Amino acid sequence: MKPFAYDSPTDAVTAVRAVADDPSAVFLAGGTNLVDHLKLGIARPGRVVDVTGLTSTEITESDGGLSIGAGVRNSDLAADPRVRSRYPVLAESLLAGASGQLRNMATTGGNPLQRTRCVYFQDVTTPCNKRTPGSGCSAIGGYTRYHAILGASEHCVATHPSDMAVALAALGASVRVLGPDGERTIPFTELHRLPGDSPEKDTVLGHGELITAIDLPAPPGGRQRYRKVRDRASYAFALVSVAAVLDVADGTIRDARVAFGGVAHKPWRAWQAEDALRGARVSDAVFREAAEAELAQAEPVPGTEFKVPLLTRTLVSVLRELT
Repeated sequence: MKPFAYDSPTDAVTAVRAVADDPSAVFLAGGTNLVDHLKLGIARPGRVVDVTGLTSTEITESDGGLSIGAGVRNSDLAADPRVRSRYPVLAESLLAGASGQLRNMATTGGNPLQRTRCVYFQDVTTPCNKRTPGSGCSAIGGYTRYHAILGASEHCVATHPSDMAVALAALGASVRVLGPDGERTIPFTELHRLPGDSPEKDTVLGHGELITAIDLPAPPGGRQRYRKVRDRASYAFALVSVAAVLDVADGTIRDARVAFGGVAHKPWRAWQAEDALRGARVSDAVFREAAEAELAQAEPVPGTEFKVPLLTRTLVSVLRELT
């Protein structure tokens, strides 16, 4: 592990300035992702700026929805009665991720920023455009079971690992950010990037920008579900996952919000599937048509072809259960 300086500022503005002024600096919150990367040699910062206690650890009512401080631990968020009753898809996604010990450390602001678990990204002896831009993508032509079928590029086929982020995308959350130039708000679906020719850039955040809160709009109503398909029952990343919120009356789908995980470089909001569902009568045929509408743009690499039928079956199963 490369030696680094450690700062523990007393306020968020100072922390943001410390990182913004040093190109080698990074923020440290729960550390569940960063510490792993320090050990593996993936991250080699010159300075680590600890933001523990500098962002809110409260969940508060806001405009009919909830405002979640970036310092709220994943376990506390999943256990909050308001989240469990009004946003169950979020609670389910959190409980599907990691382990109890990790959820006790991981934070609301940090979880969506975790980096891919691609085996080549985590192996510094292999080329990886996300880790070392321009070096190549070892996953293309390699082991791809956990890799993308949507939105990938010739430079990267990695997927985003967060379960929580998939639910936040479906719920239409927004992200409050503090940077060297002040505050701004980003729709959650616009926070993450597709790889394009710059896969090293996971999000639209600038260097030194710190997530301070995530805001949930008023509960969408209807029924909600998060379904994760993985290789083992716990502590495994998604092969595919579905976050769905469905409002049904008299056999007709009045509204639908759907997001996929395990299939793209970012949490994938399934806009085409939603359009196919709204106004339709409930049936397995309609559910399959919605999946096909979204997956028409899928471009599996060898080894990921199975994800197309698997995601179709998972979406149909979830929608059937919700109706």
